[in-house]
Amino acid sequence: MVNQKKRPNILWISIEDTSPRFGCYGDNLAHTPNIDKLASQGRTYTNAFSTSGVCAPSRSSIITGMYQTAIGTHHMRTAHQNKYTPELPTPYEAVPPAYVKTFTEYLRTEGYFCTNNFKTDYQFEPPLSAWDENGHHAHWRHRETNQPFFSVFNPMLTHESSMWADWIRNSHYSESDKLKFEITDPEKVEVPPYLPDTPKTREAIATQYNRIAEVDAQVGLILNELEEDGLVENTIVFLWSDHGEGLPRAKRWPYDAGIRVPLIVRWPGVIEEDQTSEQMVSMIDLGPTVLSITESMKPYHLQGRPFLGEEMEEREYIFATRDRHDQAYDKVRAVRDKRFKYIRNYYPEKPYLLWTSFSHHHPAFQELWRLALKNELNQQQMLFMQTKRPPEELYDCENDPFELKNLAKDQAYQRELNRLRYVLDEWCNKYDTWGNVTEEQMVLQMWPNGVQPTTASPIFIAINSQEFGFEPTDSKKFKEPTAISLHSATEGASIIYTLEETEHPKWKLYTGPIQLSHSSTIIRAKAVRIGYKDSEEVKGIFEIDSEKA
Repeated sequence: MVNQKKRPNILWISIEDTSPRFGCYGDNLAHTPNIDKLASQGRTYTNAFSTSGVCAPSRSSIITGMYQTAIGTHHMRTAHQNKYTPELPTPYEAVPPAYVKTFTEYLRTEGYFCTNNFKTDYQFEPPLSAWDENGHHAHWRHRETNQPFFSVFNPMLTHESSMWADWIRNSHYSESDKLKFEITDPEKVEVPPYLPDTPKTREAIATQYNRIAEVDAQVGLILNELEEDGLVENTIVFLWSDHGEGLPRAKRWPYDAGIRVPLIVRWPGVIEEDQTSEQMVSMIDLGPTVLSITESMKPYHLQGRPFLGEEMEEREYIFATRDRHDQAYDKVRAVRDKRFKYIRNYYPEKPYLLWTSFSHHHPAFQELWRLALKNELNQQQMLFMQTKRPPEELYDCENDPFELKNLAKDQAYQRELNRLRYVLDEWCNKYDTWGNVTEEQMVLQMWPNGVQPTTASPIFIAINSQEFGFEPTDSKKFKEPTAISLHSATEGASIIYTLEETEHPKWKLYTGPIQLSHSSTIIRAKAVRIGYKDSEEVKGIFEIDSEKA
């Protein structure tokens, strides 16, 4: 077992649909005392961005360290079939290249206890090899003594839907408890200039602040548990959001409102207190960073880069994408440095507002349409209501933070335009693997004939002085110490196993031959691969003749 004192624990607190509306980012309306305290004890990043303005593509890049367009997870909602658009090639689980794993497998290989509580939303079902525990009760407290841990908590209360419904909150609070977080005055919120400044819009934004305050309370509880367990000094805490805020022209879009996220890191003894960094960070960098600072294996194919530690790599650019969202196909690519943002619209003939039915629930979205139909929107508010788009958009994000003035045709900025065009072309050539392939063609490659592939079941191979591993066996008695190797014929398969005979056992990640140490050992095993069906469970029964061993 890895010694906890030699390797740090890692705690991730992953918030949903949230731009940096925190006090530590200078937002005076925010009520975030716990998050602000965490920031005061570490480093706040002001240039952190997601790879997509929506959760599942973004989360798939985070958990794999791979761009969503490189592994076929770029279309939002693959597991749902929409009754109004049955022609879509859904449902399916994305099948990345065989070598792609959740990066947590590499941590588990190094002896880390990995837990996720509880949201995944990766565009594929998390393989059983990804987590020691995954669910509402997953917690570092369930690990073995002195085992280092990587634990993720996913407060969901700030999800876009919380601005118009209590679906998520109803599972957390009683009706009376809900009232204590209704603390934000709608009259005091700042309405982005591209949205109509109406009571309904203000109420939605105020509600978002209230949900952030609720999440802040949850953050406090998680950090208190860490302190109760005496783990603060040896635990690196990361707090971040999966993408930007859930407002129109933010969520689902590569404008800064949709991809700029909070990122706070507390690393006792390494990061000094109360720091602010302008370093460019992409959320795809989170996994590679954890692997680097825990001194775990970091495969060459990972496309993110460490932003902390001895292997830190500065990045000059971040990249973001937009593709199908629910019912509507689109293709937008974007690149940003510390000052300029370049956006390429592959469908300039289309309106910005394609039909994504879920977004129509949003109060601010409804206000946009209501006032547009009455011809009461101003020029900035009409930006998102245009029935066609410029092929290219260029923004000076430093001087135009709301990205209102498109500079693509301004001769004074042609040098920046050409530079970012080239950078985006280079990125697309390297990482936009599935961008030029229709989703239907992609799914047929991933699921031949529309059928989800199944992982081949493991087989048991015994090895000792008499058994040389020439052929498998699933039940045998041996007269000497013996190792059992597990093998699956599926390319890229991971194998999990257990020695427990319970209905819901704890599955271990297979990393090498199992040494038989008891007179009788039952090994249960499955093989898994991302996007594939799990194999059938197999069982091997092995005995060691203790008198002759």
